[in-house]
Amino acid sequence: MNSQLKSALDGVLQNVVTGNPGVPGVAAAITDRNETIYAGAAGSRRLGRDEPMTPDSVCAIFSTTKAITGTVCLQLHEQGKLDLDAPAKRYAPAIGELQVIEGFEANGEPRLRAPKSDVTTRQLLLHQGGFAYDFFNETYNRLAEERGQPSVITATMKSLTTPMLFDPGTAWEYGTNIDWAGLVCEGITGKRLGQLMQEGVFEPLGMDDSAFTMTPSMSERYVTMHNRNPAGTLVPDDEFLLDQMPEVHMGGHGLHSTALDYAKFIRMWLNDGAGPNGRVLRPETVAMAAQNGLGEMKIKGLPGVIPTLSNYAEFFPGMPKSWGLTFMINDEDAPTGRPAGALAWAGLANLYYWIDRQNGIGGYWATQILPFADPASVGGFLEMETNVYNWMKARS
Repeated sequence: MNSQLKSALDGVLQNVVTGNPGVPGVAAAITDRNETIYAGAAGSRRLGRDEPMTPDSVCAIFSTTKAITGTVCLQLHEQGKLDLDAPAKRYAPAIGELQVIEGFEANGEPRLRAPKSDVTTRQLLLHQGGFAYDFFNETYNRLAEERGQPSVITATMKSLTTPMLFDPGTAWEYGTNIDWAGLVCEGITGKRLGQLMQEGVFEPLGMDDSAFTMTPSMSERYVTMHNRNPAGTLVPDDEFLLDQMPEVHMGGHGLHSTALDYAKFIRMWLNDGAGPNGRVLRPETVAMAAQNGLGEMKIKGLPGVIPTLSNYAEFFPGMPKSWGLTFMINDEDAPTGRPAGALAWAGLANLYYWIDRQNGIGGYWATQILPFADPASVGGFLEMETNVYNWMKARS
């Protein structure tokens, strides 16, 4: 591990823990194409307890699950089992029953109509399927509050049987699209999504601490969720735990993992799909997935409709951003040093990553704090990334 990089990043992590407002604990990992070049942690897994955060501390990784589900979809596409442009209902019939919502009647009943076209798996991977989240969308929040629509955190089929906000392919809206993509994979193979991930991603990459259901070893290293109240104070939520025997393996948010494990996943993308124990994706598939799939359409910021779950969230405000299969793509060079065309995304409990295939570098930042887009967490992640590029620049 390079001592200069280690010193800089250890300082970033320590400052984020001791700052005001700070974070309870953070773990981070940076990888190049060959190996993890930095692994560090600071703070504790739970405020008020002597449980040090470590690089292998286990977090609920929320939407950083999505790229792993996308990888399984791409594998099935390579095998000729999944036509990305065929109706998704061919593989997951339940999605064919869903309608488009056009508003609400005077009595509060949703006004629904049939979609003008069938949603495809490609549209799901691009978040053009019409699905949303209640914490980012007013219509879905109204369905939850007035019509009893269950939260996706329940990991139930009922939580996914929501109306579409628009006809597939006509707009971009971040939501449960990738959960449906996971059900597509299950429909094709007859296997649960977790098994497909284990066989196709985790085993070839040596990701031993990644699963929907935590092993006893993972449970011992589990990080407590913390809520930041309006005053900025962090309060541990000892009751929070994703369902360990979920009805649906939620491809959009359901995994548990570590910064160390996710660095291995990032490294596979840096290496054109190759892993230490076998190839995960073909180089041409990786190149396809890393391209903008939206055309001239751009993604938008995410409004914090439920303040306890998310603040307003947007990476590099004012900068145009696209979407691939299944990552955000910054269309211009970012102020951190991240070049145009790099891949990135995040998870609700303030987990963040980026994948710079051009320079062969990427990293993962793991905290367990709600609401999303926590200023201390986002600021720390971006400072970490900036330090990585400064270190690279100094070496060149």
